[in-house]
Amino acid sequence: MLCVAIRFFANESFLYNIGDAEHLGKATVCRATRKVALALKGLLQTYVFFPGHKPLRTIKEEFHMISVFPNVIGCIDGTHIPIIAPSINEGDYVNRKSFHSINVQIICDAAHLISNVEAKWPGSVHDSRIYRESTLCNRVANGEFHGHLLVDRGYPCQPTLMTHDPEPGPQQWYNVAHCRTRARVEMTIGILKARFQCLRRLRVKPERACDIIVACVVLHNIATIRGEQHPAIQNDPEDDHPLQPAHVQDGRAVRDILCPHTLPPTLALK
Repeated sequence: MLCVAIRFFANESFLYNIGDAEHLGKATVCRATRKVALALKGLLQTYVFFPGHKPLRTIKEEFHMISVFPNVIGCIDGTHIPIIAPSINEGDYVNRKSFHSINVQIICDAAHLISNVEAKWPGSVHDSRIYRESTLCNRVANGEFHGHLLVDRGYPCQPTLMTHDPEPGPQQWYNVAHCRTRARVEMTIGILKARFQCLRRLRVKPERACDIIVACVVLHNIATIRGEQHPAIQNDPEDDHPLQPAHVQDGRAVRDILCPHTLPPTLALK
């Protein structure tokens, strides 16, 4: 049962193709995959939790080593997992690229371990709303964690959410450090999809698709903790997100303070 499910997760194949290879019926493969996905989902709190498997200080230090960006506790990005058109609320699942999907929020550390996943929102829902309505958002806003989350311009710039901003001078170096550091989450999503080809397109109902996504995230963390080699990453760039309006950019003061700390060492000494 486990081998059948793992084979399904790892390949972009139809259930009947897996069944033919294993000499099993489609219904049997479907039941096996469902049971294993739910069992792995039950391990979510064990393998996926924020800020991560390492002490917070270590997480910050590993991010700092990438490009001297201080006080980072995670990087956020959203990714769309294509699904077949559902029979209920079909329009809600059509994203900006005009295909049906689940919009999944991923937060990771510098070692590609996923520390948070939100896999329950239709493709039409914006990344910033997914974060805003998550439990983690309230925990971060209430000061439970001291540090910054790096986000793209689809999110508001807030004291705990740092976006990039194309400005001359110190902002220029800040942007370089921000982009290099936040690239970790894009790489993590690329590794996740390379490991589990089923995420290229899930031919199941949205509820089951969400369970499979969570199961793949749990397996990804288990593999990463074990030091398993991952397949080559395939570039799958997301569209740029619309800029947030000025009234939600209340993190600019914090960003200005961070700018001198992201200068290259040769310039920071001047």
